[in-house]
Amino acid sequence: MSKKVGANDTPLQALPWLGTALFLIVGFVLWPTVELFLMSFRRVDISGLLKGWAGLDNYRSLFDNSDIKGTLFRTAIWLVVVVAATMAISLPLAQLLNAKFIGQKFLRYSVIVPWAASLVITSTSWKWILNGYYGVFNLVLQDLHIIKEPVDLLSDPKTGFMVLLVVGIAVSLPFTTYVLLAGLQSIPHDIMEAARVDGAGPWKGYWAIVFPLLRPAFLVAAVINSVYVFNSFPIIWVMTQGGPGYETDTTTTFAYKVAFRDQDIGQSASLAVGNFMVIFVLIMIFLKLSKWRDLDKK
Repeated sequence: MSKKVGANDTPLQALPWLGTALFLIVGFVLWPTVELFLMSFRRVDISGLLKGWAGLDNYRSLFDNSDIKGTLFRTAIWLVVVVAATMAISLPLAQLLNAKFIGQKFLRYSVIVPWAASLVITSTSWKWILNGYYGVFNLVLQDLHIIKEPVDLLSDPKTGFMVLLVVGIAVSLPFTTYVLLAGLQSIPHDIMEAARVDGAGPWKGYWAIVFPLLRPAFLVAAVINSVYVFNSFPIIWVMTQGGPGYETDTTTTFAYKVAFRDQDIGQSASLAVGNFMVIFVLIMIFLKLSKWRDLDKK
C-alpha cells in the first residue's frame, strides 16, 4: 500500500523529488537574471573585465543613444502588428481546420510543418527567395512583366521591415492556429445544438457562445505569441541583421549589436533588463486576466 501524505509530513521530504527542478530553475533562470540586473549597473571593458560600479550610467547612455527611439518604435510596431494579424488570421484558419471535409488531415499537417522547421532555415529560405539578383520572387515578377528590373526589398529599410512583418506573421500562424483549434475542439457540441434549437443563427451562435468559450485559448495564444514575437531574433538577424544600419532593428537585435559590435556590455545589459520587464508585465497581465488567484482559492 502506498503511504498517504499526513499532517506530520514536512516540506523537506519532497526535496529529493523537487531538487533537480529547483536546481535547474535557480541555475538557469534565477541566477542569470540576477547577473543580468547586476551587469546593467557595472562598467565592463571590451575584454569582459569588470571595472567597478557604474550606477545608472549605462541606462543614461542607452537613453542618449540616437538609435534607441527608432528601435523602440519599430519594436512596438513589430509586436502589435505581428500578434494582431496572427490572431486575426488564425481564428478563421482554426475554424476551417475544425470543420470536417475531405483532405482535412492533409491540411492540418501542411499547416504545422512550417512551424516544426527551424526559424533560421525558414528565414534563410525567405532571404534567398527575395534576393535582388537571383531570387525567385524577382524572377516571377519579371516574367509576369510587373517589374522591369530586380528590386532588392531587404536593402530598403521601409520595404525590408514590411517583409520582416510578413515573415513574422507567417511563422507565428501554425502555433496560434493549433492553440485556437484545441479551444474549438473543447467546446461541447451540446451547447451549439441547444443554441440552434433556441433559434440562434450561425453568426449569433458563434459570437454569443463559441467566441466567449474560446476566450481562454485566445488569451493563451495571444500572450504566448506576444512573448515569442517580442523575443524573436533569428528572423530579423538572418534576413537583414537589423540593417541597413539600425533601420530594421528591434530591441532584441539592437541589444546584440550594442554588446558584440559596439562592445558596450553594460548598455546592452540595461536594454536586456528593459526587455525582461516587458516580458514580466505580459506574464502578469496574463495571470491577471486568467484570474489565477481566484482559481487557486477555489
